[in-house]
Amino acid sequence: MSPTGISANRLELLQIADAVAKEKAIDKEIVLSAMAEAIEKAAASKYGAENKIRVDINNDTGNIRLLRLLDVVEEVEDNFRQINLKDAKKIDANASLEGPAIEEELPPIDFGRVAAQSAKQVIVQKVRDAERERHYEEFKDRVGEIISGVVKRVEYSSVVVDLGRAEAVIRRDQLLPREAYRAGDRVRAYIYEVRREMRGPQIFLSRTHSDFMANLFAQEVPEIYDGIIEIIGVARDPGSRAKIAVFSKETSIDPVGACVGMRGSRVQAVVNELQGEKIDILSWTDNIADFVVKALQPAEVMKVVLYDEEERLEVVVPEDQLSLAIGRRGQNVRLASELSGWEIDILTEDQESERRQKEFQERTNLFIEALDVDELLAQLLVTEGFSEVEEIAMVEIGEITSISGFDEETAQEIQARANDFLEKENILLEEKRKELGVQDDILEIEDLSLKMIIQLGENDVKSLEDFAYCSTDDLIGWDEYKDGVKHREQGILSSFELGEEYANELIMKARKMIGIIDEEIEENFEDDRVWRSWEADARARELLWRLVSDSSRAEESVYSLCLGR
Repeated sequence: MSPTGISANRLELLQIADAVAKEKAIDKEIVLSAMAEAIEKAAASKYGAENKIRVDINNDTGNIRLLRLLDVVEEVEDNFRQINLKDAKKIDANASLEGPAIEEELPPIDFGRVAAQSAKQVIVQKVRDAERERHYEEFKDRVGEIISGVVKRVEYSSVVVDLGRAEAVIRRDQLLPREAYRAGDRVRAYIYEVRREMRGPQIFLSRTHSDFMANLFAQEVPEIYDGIIEIIGVARDPGSRAKIAVFSKETSIDPVGACVGMRGSRVQAVVNELQGEKIDILSWTDNIADFVVKALQPAEVMKVVLYDEEERLEVVVPEDQLSLAIGRRGQNVRLASELSGWEIDILTEDQESERRQKEFQERTNLFIEALDVDELLAQLLVTEGFSEVEEIAMVEIGEITSISGFDEETAQEIQARANDFLEKENILLEEKRKELGVQDDILEIEDLSLKMIIQLGENDVKSLEDFAYCSTDDLIGWDEYKDGVKHREQGILSSFELGEEYANELIMKARKMIGIIDEEIEENFEDDRVWRSWEADARARELLWRLVSDSSRAEESVYSLCLGR
């Protein structure tokens, strides 16, 4: 924008505004508003900043009017911004104390070099701000799309991409390994975030995002684009290997074959875009065991054991298939776990047999000691599926008598011994609880057994309030990746094999009991998806709960969070 534009004639003024609006793809009104503001600034310099000046530009004729605004008052305190009613009526006969401000027209001004430069800066800034806002509005709704651009420059290992009217950034961690770009290279990437910032909208692209692969398949496979085939999930180790699960409601269509294409043409196009990343395409099924078997291919699976509450599977494979099932640095099992959403433990036949024998012997020894029976009777109980003394004490007497070799008298005696053992154990546990200093209020949570309470006490959770401020991860543990291999960090109650849902219920119950949450807040968490989003970051949730419950704890909570507690 040239400084001469402000002092141009009326026609030129409108032409300049129109040209700038078209060039920057913004509304003409915004450009005229910027010009008006620039003129206001120049007028303030000439007539004094004490005056309240407004500039009107006629959009049709280009006519410019300088107006000084004066508020109508009974007694004038500011001569620059106020006028009494008598003088106001001389300017406008309809003037009143309750009416609008009086407009006093000022003579036009001539721009000097400084004023023109200042006006130019105002206009340029306003136009730039409008352009940034337009960019944000244009791209904020395009999150989740694949976009193509030209590499403009490489800064600190991040790639700046020219999208035509805007710039985007691909950070180093969002690039494929060993992927290098130079200025002028064309690149395709996935828009995963558009952020409004002071310096303009920040558009972040990714080539490692799982949805990038999903969208590439949607572009290559018409059946996916049309909705005939659905992508259920994608798990990626960017640049190395990926697994994708697909499903079709139409039985006549093979979803895997459609994604592969004739002679592998469709999947090969995606592989080429991803720099040779190997892709396993799986047919999705709601039978989790069958699906995990497919996901672990090419390894052969002999047996799958499900633990529904924990969302965990044990997969038994032959000895020679163990390394293949796990994959390099745990890649195969990690991707299969990510794709299925279940934790997967890989065991060999020998390992499973050894563990089963160990469990059998441990349970046998438990019954021998607790019930004072011989090894044969204890083994019979274990064989029938009993694993805890509590089960024997609480089960119907008929279930024990149905075991071969057990009559009613024997069953009653066994059950009586089980109850006696539990009573003695509870007395010892109660004494242990008091020794640890665990308060009585935590006993109000009926779903917590004495064994659980002892475990909590040994980990400094000694009151109902302490328990309420625990996170789900604190109770059941969490997963961490070290050198690409997943490690399970144990929680306080991990040995009791609590499910995530059950642990959540216990924590919520404790929080209601001490008044952290009420019915209104609880209703906001009825949607399971909302709850799970909160559970995605346990420490952040813990901090927020503390802030909600007691503002006096805010400083302490922030401090604890910073320390990584």
